[in-house]
Amino acid sequence: MSTGTITLHPVDRTNWRAVERVQVAPEQREFSSDTAHYLLLCAFGGDWRPLAVLLGDRVIGFLMWAVDEADGSCWLGGICIDRSEQGRGYGRQAILEAVALLSREHGFRHFALSYNPANAVAVHLYRSLGFVETGELEDDLTVARLILAD
Repeated sequence: MSTGTITLHPVDRTNWRAVERVQVAPEQREFSSDTAHYLLLCAFGGDWRPLAVLLGDRVIGFLMWAVDEADGSCWLGGICIDRSEQGRGYGRQAILEAVALLSREHGFRHFALSYNPANAVAVHLYRSLGFVETGELEDDLTVARLILAD
């Protein structure tokens, strides 16, 4: 399905404009904020750290991560792939790469994310990756967690 390998890089002065231009498909806008909002949240919201999703040397998406100090879990958020690149498995690759990278570089074993339960595409993707709904809510969003085996 995919036609290339996804890598993740910190958002910095060389790529932030390309990240800001990432746009989800119109039908996803009710479930996702603009990447500019996520970048501002990373810059001024305290805990979130931004990552650009690259296909080769081209930015095609975004995600951010943060640590919940209460339980040490690593949260993933703002996950989006540009509408021109959707349907090719890049979102799946980006999440798998994020889990691998954050586990390898920071030792995280517990991951969490939240989503609108009406977003059937996200529900299917996260479940297929092993995220399990916990019954927790974050605002009005369903929380799902993934625990890596040791």
